[in-house]
Amino acid sequence: MPGPLDRFARLSLAHLPTPLEKMPNLAASLDVADLWIKRDDCTGFALGGNKVRKLEFLMADAKAHGATAIVTAGGTQSNHVRQSAAAASRLGLRCGAVLERVRTDALYETSGNALLDHLFGAEPVFIDKDADMSAALAALADDWRAAGEVVYEVPVGGSNPLGSLGYVRAAEELATQCRELALHPGLIVLASGSAGTQAGLLVGLALVGLEVQVVGMCVSRPGPDQQAKVTALVKDICDFIDRPDLAEVIEVRCDGAYVGPGYGAPTPEMIAAVQTLARTEGIFLDPVYTGKAMAGLIDYAATGKLTGTGPIIFLHTGGTPALFVYPDVAGVE
Repeated sequence: MPGPLDRFARLSLAHLPTPLEKMPNLAASLDVADLWIKRDDCTGFALGGNKVRKLEFLMADAKAHGATAIVTAGGTQSNHVRQSAAAASRLGLRCGAVLERVRTDALYETSGNALLDHLFGAEPVFIDKDADMSAALAALADDWRAAGEVVYEVPVGGSNPLGSLGYVRAAEELATQCRELALHPGLIVLASGSAGTQAGLLVGLALVGLEVQVVGMCVSRPGPDQQAKVTALVKDICDFIDRPDLAEVIEVRCDGAYVGPGYGAPTPEMIAAVQTLARTEGIFLDPVYTGKAMAGLIDYAATGKLTGTGPIIFLHTGGTPALFVYPDVAGVE
């Protein structure tokens, strides 16, 4: 029987399925009975991470439209821009990137993801913090079209209904792994930023009938704002795949308690979480996304919010290259 995603073209870029592993040492340290990690830091493409799942659909659409170039946007250390630049390189496309200057020091703008963007041949356009990113992206696209390029605009984070199908598909993958392991998760925790990963996952879980709570730990905005953003995208995805009925039964939960001063701004809890997972399980988190999400999970354990939930899955969305521009995370000065 045809599935709801079968009519959408997809390129194969990621190494899938990604592992679903137990974290026994972290579980013991948190006094949690059953703790798992879905390793989307191991998607393989351009040092891994969640964005490649979205780009498999977006780049197929770019090729179908005869694109000669893509343009996208994000922070200077954007994981999405890094994987978009790599995908453009793989497909022989020019790549433009509008980058918001979250920090202006030389380390931040020349190492980590920024260094990798350069290696992939991306052409950056820097804008000031809190400038109008959408306007800058549109202006770049117009300039390149005027110069003769066929430009495909990739949204921030790849988080439109088409890109989010990457995580509808990921939910199917996760459900298959859970069946094979006889695992019945009660809670999934992940970082929630541009909303496509959480929204796509929620729609996918509803499609496959896996009943599990999902909490998105906010990394860039307050909980109510993020919840509204994810909810709107859930509806758009459901409409996009001709299943508007699903949106009525999907519960969106976002927690903004662990954002700290803002996007990309370190918190003591994030630093502790990154160090804890490295020293208990030998797994790297990143300072912007997964570190803050894990800080939330650790606090949930400490405050009894995980009691009675059943097995817990932490969705690791990648981001390792950003570690190299946050030396304070490892206590290096």
